[in-house]
Amino acid sequence: MSDPVLCEIDDRIATLTLNRPDKLNAISYGVADALMTHLDALEMDGRAGAVILTGAGDKAFSAGGDIHEFYESVRADPATAVRDFVRRGQAMTARLETFPKPVIVAVNGLAYGGGCEITEAAHLAIAGETARFAKPEINIGIPPTFGGTQRLPRLAGRKRALEHLLTGDPFGADRALELGLVNAVVPDDQVMETARALAGRIMRHSPLAVAAIISAVTRGLNMSIAEGLLVETEQFAKMAPTNDTREGLSAWIERRVPDYTGT
Repeated sequence: MSDPVLCEIDDRIATLTLNRPDKLNAISYGVADALMTHLDALEMDGRAGAVILTGAGDKAFSAGGDIHEFYESVRADPATAVRDFVRRGQAMTARLETFPKPVIVAVNGLAYGGGCEITEAAHLAIAGETARFAKPEINIGIPPTFGGTQRLPRLAGRKRALEHLLTGDPFGADRALELGLVNAVVPDDQVMETARALAGRIMRHSPLAVAAIISAVTRGLNMSIAEGLLVETEQFAKMAPTNDTREGLSAWIERRVPDYTGT
């Protein structure tokens, strides 16, 4: 049996590939668990400064949750479905959202259901021009369960999000860009190249500062502005005594390229 999620590290970029192309990279319980395991390892791996998440093949990033597997959990009882499907999926998207290294989704093909929710949770996303998105859970009589009712309204606004949540209608890459779901739309054959270039532009900076910004933004979105400013102050106070902050300031004064060590 092939690995449900492949991991490759090259030039400080870890590429995680959802590896069920025959199932349009549907998110089975095994895929979700494998993704979490890889993220746990990559968080501590100094060889990786950024993560790109994509799907195997050219048809789909991910067509969403594995409905056949989910159906068996629902048939058991609601508590089993919540434990096996909902909590697992929410833990996965929360892990992506709070991961201390930048996570960039490279959307190739379909990003439906859980695939769309992963895109919502990731820090950044690049879509191919033929990519298609959808919030189709309503078509099977359920609301989104991996955070889609919460993150899409925060990205797109309540009315625009509800249009997609309540109709289940697919939409294209340009609409995803308009909604703030992706950062850029590029030709299909340039998705990975663009994602890697974006990762490189981030990794030239202090990894401690990158992590501090991700933490401040992610936490602050769920707070009042006053509370968020306290989080911002907290992150600055943690950075101020670091070697990276001293190096960044010294390099600026001396008009040279900083050499960050992550300490």
